[in-house]
Amino acid sequence: MQTQIKRELYDVISGKNQVRYGATIQAVTSYLSESTQSGSKIENPKYFKEEEAKRLETFISKNNLWLNDIDFTQYVSEGAEQKVYLKDSDHVLKLNDGIYYSCLRDYFINLLVHNYFFADTAYELIGFTYDKEILYAVVKQAYVSITNTTDLNQLKAFLTSNGFKNTRNHDYYNPELGIILEDLHDENVLTSNDVLYFIDTVFYLTDDFYKSFNKKI
Repeated sequence: MQTQIKRELYDVISGKNQVRYGATIQAVTSYLSESTQSGSKIENPKYFKEEEAKRLETFISKNNLWLNDIDFTQYVSEGAEQKVYLKDSDHVLKLNDGIYYSCLRDYFINLLVHNYFFADTAYELIGFTYDKEILYAVVKQAYVSITNTTDLNQLKAFLTSNGFKNTRNHDYYNPELGIILEDLHDENVLTSNDVLYFIDTVFYLTDDFYKSFNKKI
């Protein structure tokens, strides 16, 4: 089962298979993969991401992905990695600059992995914008109405049953898949009617993930 999941994920990330809201994300990932090395080998992530952003501008302009109509008065909250705005009664917009990743491409891979595992809260990449000279990806996501506080023990049990081992605090690792999943506190995993909804995930693919394949993406 784990082998099948790994193959399906690899095919989604490489653009061979589809995933919910995946087309635009796959196109961006493919575009950046043309000249991006593994994030773990990047000596100066800040400089590299700045160069990625410059390259990405060409793709954004060519595909009409600049957004100029975000209603910043609908501000909800923000964390280290993103700013959240209310889109409508059913959706939120999230502006993310990929700060948790060594390269922007790895952020988009994270979106694809999330959409594979958690289709009910899939990210829809609707465009890009600049704010205070920082390039942000803008994703739309379903709004989750909280009915009770997430039980972190229940969350841990759920992840453990799916092969993810708790490594420290709110971080997990699946040794069979070679996937790290971090920052799963009760603001990033919500509970609605006793169902867990993963709304903010930080996935990393390790070298172990790629061992079954001929090359990295």
